[in-house]
Amino acid sequence: MDCLPRHGRHADATRQRSTVNVEPASFSHPALSRREVLQLLAAGIAGSAVLPALAAAALTADSAAESRDVAARRRIGRIGLQLYTVRSALAKDIEGTIAAVAAAGITELEFAGYYGKTPAWWSALLKRHTLTAPATHEALPITDDGWPAIFDRAHGMGHEIVIVPFVGNNYRGTRDNWMKLSERLNAGAQKAKAAGLQFAYHNHDFEFAPVGDTTGYEILTANTDASLVKLELDLYWAVKAGRDPLEIMTAHKGRVICCHVKDASAAPERTMLDVGAGTIDFKMLLDKGRKLGLTHWFIEHDQPTDALASVKASVAAMLRY
Repeated sequence: MDCLPRHGRHADATRQRSTVNVEPASFSHPALSRREVLQLLAAGIAGSAVLPALAAAALTADSAAESRDVAARRRIGRIGLQLYTVRSALAKDIEGTIAAVAAAGITELEFAGYYGKTPAWWSALLKRHTLTAPATHEALPITDDGWPAIFDRAHGMGHEIVIVPFVGNNYRGTRDNWMKLSERLNAGAQKAKAAGLQFAYHNHDFEFAPVGDTTGYEILTANTDASLVKLELDLYWAVKAGRDPLEIMTAHKGRVICCHVKDASAAPERTMLDVGAGTIDFKMLLDKGRKLGLTHWFIEHDQPTDALASVKASVAAMLRY
């Protein structure tokens, strides 16, 4: 694996989301259990138009019950998910995928696209599954005139934090480029503050590549307003770059407010793995990170073989923390 992140190299292509515009039907039937749905089937209602609504309500109730059961076992508290992990599943079935991640024990989401659905539609879906969405990834707009639309969407979704997840070559590689990015982030953060939102930058590994006697990450963090431009530390990509995430959180105490939780195999490969399947000491990092200002942690896997299985495996590991 080269130094460029897989989803970073293809960000413009792979982070484009489905624009499915089919709105779900609205039903007011009370939630039924699976047993009750089966009883209705036996009674001959299978051909009725009402059955899909009853079945959906039953699945929603069961999903919420399963989620509460998982939540009761966790020690870490809430567990977040970056929805980029399940992007392929969402493109096929938004409602089923959200129900599945809620049932797995996820309690909060970080968005990376909205699949053609409105904030009102999403809000209703998340409410049904007792999910919150404190953060979102948004590409750096071409000009600062693009920020108001981004912030309006964030308000509609109930997001608290808008995070720039990736930048192209025109904003990295040289000191001048990193300084140009720092200026853009400062400007965006000022507008976010005026809109009542927090603002952050998410790293990959290229930020830690040498730029003369320093790195892009050091240039960026030194030249952005620490009170406004917060950091989302991707633990995997920091480790992939040979950096110690705890040192980064300590050096930027109070500034690293979010992190991405995904595991790495041993050096030198440092292959991306589900949480708990690799070498990163997440219990230590999360315990100490929370004391240093960390408030949200989102499971992520950039290229999972089976996205929902990956989420379940990572949640199971997180329950130990």
